[in-house]
Amino acid sequence: MFMSDIDKDQKNLLEQGTDQEAVDQDTDQEKKDQGKWYVVHTYSGYENKVKVNLEKIIENRNLQDLILEVKVPVEEQIEIKDGKRKAITRKLYPGYVIVKMIMTDESWYIIRNTRGVTGFVGPGSKPIPLTDREVLAMGVEDIPIVLDAEVGDNIRVISGPLENFIGIIEEIYPDKQKVKVSVSMFGRDTPVELEYNQIQKI
Repeated sequence: MFMSDIDKDQKNLLEQGTDQEAVDQDTDQEKKDQGKWYVVHTYSGYENKVKVNLEKIIENRNLQDLILEVKVPVEEQIEIKDGKRKAITRKLYPGYVIVKMIMTDESWYIIRNTRGVTGFVGPGSKPIPLTDREVLAMGVEDIPIVLDAEVGDNIRVISGPLENFIGIIEEIYPDKQKVKVSVSMFGRDTPVELEYNQIQKI
């Protein structure tokens, strides 16, 4: 009897622990959702130094709840030199660092006064967060897009080689964030795959 009581207590404690973990995870997700991406201007060549300095400050002052991520977007390119192929990393936006943060007086002050930072991008002293479309276009973060169209809807292509073409949605692939669209080209209906952010319902 005594043993079964202990077992019950342990089970309850374990369940409470699991519940607490779930609450903590939800809270972390909420904080991430609250954070917005801002563009920070730096001295040329200081992008990586600013990133490292900021990450040290965040860790030392336990500011992970306010400043969530710091990125210097890069892309890999193949360079051919003396007949040899070499992969090089190139900064996509020289002179800029992208920061995901919850904007408060404290977080603004810390970033604004980090060595190498010249200011936020925005009118005057008011930083403007990037829109979801801008975040996607800059390749900073993959944000799932909620498609406001269904199979059978007419759409206009708003970017890419088929820009301004009109088509009809034939299939939707939510896992890939893509749609199959029948587009009329040269008098024939041609099926093409497009990203969610390449189309607009009409």
